[in-house]
Amino acid sequence: MFGTRTVRLPDCRPLLADSDDLTLVFQPIVDLAAATIAGYEALARFPGAAGPDVWFAAAAEAGVAAELEALAIHKALAAVDSLPPNTFLTVNVSPHLLGAVVVQEALASRDDLRRVVVELTEHTPVDDLAVLRRQTDALRARGALIALDDAGSGYSGLQQLAAVRPQLVKLDRALVADVDGDPVRMALAEMIGEFAGRIDAWLLAEGIETPGELAAFARLGAPLAQGWLLGRPTPEFRPLDPEVARLVRAQIARARLTESVASLLRPVRQCVLGEEAPGVPPAVLVGPQGEPAALLLADPRTGEIHTAPVSLRVHPSTDVGEALQRALTRPPAHRFDPVVCTDPAGYVLGLLRIEDLATAARSAR
Repeated sequence: MFGTRTVRLPDCRPLLADSDDLTLVFQPIVDLAAATIAGYEALARFPGAAGPDVWFAAAAEAGVAAELEALAIHKALAAVDSLPPNTFLTVNVSPHLLGAVVVQEALASRDDLRRVVVELTEHTPVDDLAVLRRQTDALRARGALIALDDAGSGYSGLQQLAAVRPQLVKLDRALVADVDGDPVRMALAEMIGEFAGRIDAWLLAEGIETPGELAAFARLGAPLAQGWLLGRPTPEFRPLDPEVARLVRAQIARARLTESVASLLRPVRQCVLGEEAPGVPPAVLVGPQGEPAALLLADPRTGEIHTAPVSLRVHPSTDVGEALQRALTRPPAHRFDPVVCTDPAGYVLGLLRIEDLATAARSAR
């Protein structure tokens, strides 16, 4: 029984001796901001050492590709009721097979498709994108979300992206691998992420395998991620490993600091106002309670040392762009003076140079 319907499993005898030869494993999809599992992807597994791609290719050669996909869909939808609370299940479907009768019957085996994400997994050219749009709209009407796999991998994929308007966009693994060391990949990932946001879709970075890749997408602000670093496929719906949760939280915290002025702080000498000032500026002159009272600066043109008022103070969590904007709206005489950064109690933590703020703001665009 699946939902309220009795169904007959598709016949895949040219490949499988028994329908139980196809089993499922579930890989977690992580909500990076919350460091929790948002959902799982259902992945087919088969007897022997050959991977699922080999089996699905063999099914296509044997003329039972739709039947094999339908069998995987049946098994995946049967697992939805066992999902942990507040999670979804991603079910893979080839878009060129979505209209096949046996695949439609498999998707109809469960009336309520809430908590189900139908992921279009291949970019084999579809003869009629209007038909594909109607098929996916029908699934949405039953509660499903639509995801598009391998975004950015080719022209046909971009055509489907424009036609289907998915709610989840999965970034091609080729753009994820070593993204932390490749500014071109990072720029492409950022471009696709921005496009996903414009069509009200979530970006999912697939194939995260290293802390550096995780850090890159944390800085990018990707909402979802998946990969061996975050959790390998298992036969059960396993919770997020505590060590992985700690790693994700640390990377998100570091990314947020990178967006703030905290990462740009320069140490500065401090001297109590009225006492002998340090010989080499810049320095902060502080009052009796440790509060910043004045700056000791050197004129960049003449080298002459002078004092200046503290015209702007910010907290270390202040956004870089906000700090720069506030600095540049000061009176002209002090517009390019350093900005003092203080803790909540008002104690000086360091100085921010205008050129550092401008450079960071430009890099963040």
